[in-house]
Amino acid sequence: MIYRPIYVNRIMAYANAPFVKILTGIRRCGKSTILKMLIDEIKKQDIREDQILHYSFDSMEYEEIKTAKALFAHLKQHLFSGGKTYLFLDEIQEVTSWEKVVNSLMTDYDVDIYVTGSNSRMMSSELSTYLTGRYISFRIYPLSFSEYMIFSKEYTEVLDPHTELANYVRLGGFPAVHLQIYTPGEAYTIVKDIYNSTIFTDIVRRNQIRKVDQLERIVKFAFDNVGRTFSAASVSKYLKSENRSIDNETVYNYLSKLESAYILHRCSRFDLQGKEILKTQEKFYLADPALRYSVLGYSPDSVAAMLENVIYLELLRRGYEVYVGKLDNTEIDFVAVKPENKLYIQVTQEIGSPETERREYGRLLDIRDNYPKYVLRTDAFAGGNYEGIKTMHIADFLLSDEY
Repeated sequence: MIYRPIYVNRIMAYANAPFVKILTGIRRCGKSTILKMLIDEIKKQDIREDQILHYSFDSMEYEEIKTAKALFAHLKQHLFSGGKTYLFLDEIQEVTSWEKVVNSLMTDYDVDIYVTGSNSRMMSSELSTYLTGRYISFRIYPLSFSEYMIFSKEYTEVLDPHTELANYVRLGGFPAVHLQIYTPGEAYTIVKDIYNSTIFTDIVRRNQIRKVDQLERIVKFAFDNVGRTFSAASVSKYLKSENRSIDNETVYNYLSKLESAYILHRCSRFDLQGKEILKTQEKFYLADPALRYSVLGYSPDSVAAMLENVIYLELLRRGYEVYVGKLDNTEIDFVAVKPENKLYIQVTQEIGSPETERREYGRLLDIRDNYPKYVLRTDAFAGGNYEGIKTMHIADFLLSDEY
C-alpha cells in the first residue's frame, strides 16, 4: 500500500470535525485504499481498536445490510460506548437511503464518519436534503504522474521523467495497472473491466437504459473527441450519418450520466473578454487516458489530446477550477482559477515551425494581465522564457510544486 499524502493530508485536516467526509471518484481509483490510510492515521492518535468500525458494502460479508433500517440497527449496536466512534463506510451507495442513517448518527451520537462512493447517488438530491452543511466532498483521481513515478519505483527501474511520461500517458493512472509490470494489452484488459463495470453497473443498470448501443456510440464519440469542442447537435449529426437517430436532449442526458459515473469531466468555455462562462461548445476529458485506449485502441495520433487530458486532470487535483479560454476567435487550452491565483496554459506535443510557435505563444501574449502563462510541450527547446511566457516540458510541469 503506497501512501498518497495529497489526499490523506487534505482529508485529515477535517478529522474530528462535525462533517461527514465523502470520498468520490471513478471505480478503482484508490478510494478504498485511501480509506485504509485514514484508518491508520486515526490509530496514530491513540484511538482504541474498538472505536473504529470499517465496512465494505460491496463485500458479501455485508450482503444483508442493504436498507437504511438494517444499517442503522447494526451500527447503533456496535457504536463505542465510552467515547467517539470512527465510522469508515466503503461503497456506501449500495445501501438504500444511507444519507438518513448518516444524518441520524451525526445528530444523536458521538461519531466521526468517512464514506466512499462511485456514482451519482453520492451527489443526489437526498444527500443535499439530509446533509446540507454537514459534509465535505473530496474527489479522488487515478494516480498523478508524480504518484505513478513513486508506484513504478516499487517494482522496476524508473527512467528519466521525460521518458516515463510517454509510459504514463499510454498506461494511465489506475493503481491496479501499476502494482506490477504489465504489457499495454494486459493493462488495457484491466482498464476495460473497470470501464465495463462502470458503464453497466453505475449507468445502464442503475438508470434502466435499454438502448445500450446508443450509449456506447456516444461514449466512443466523446472518447474520440477529447480536447475538441462539441455539442449535442454535433453528436446527433454524427450518429445520423451512421443511420442512428437520436435527439439532442437524449445526448445530453447520456453525457450527464457519464459525468455522474466520473468517466467524463465537462470543461466549459470562459470568455476572457466578457468574463462569463459560455454554455455552448464545451469540451470533455476522460477520468484517465487508458480509458480511451482500452475502448478505442492505441493510436499515436491521439497522444497530443491525451497530454492535454493529463494536464487538465493535474490542475483539478491541485484544486483549480479549469476552463477553456475564449479570446476573440482564438482559444486558450486552459484557464485555471483559484481564489488567490490564475494560470493560462497552452499544451502542445511539439512545435515544429515558426508559424506554430507564433500561434502557441501569440495567444498567450494577447492576454493583458500579469498572471503566469505557460506553454507546455514534450519536444526539445532552448530556453525557458518567451517574452514573459514560461516554457516547460510537460513532465517537469507535472512534477513541479511552483503552481
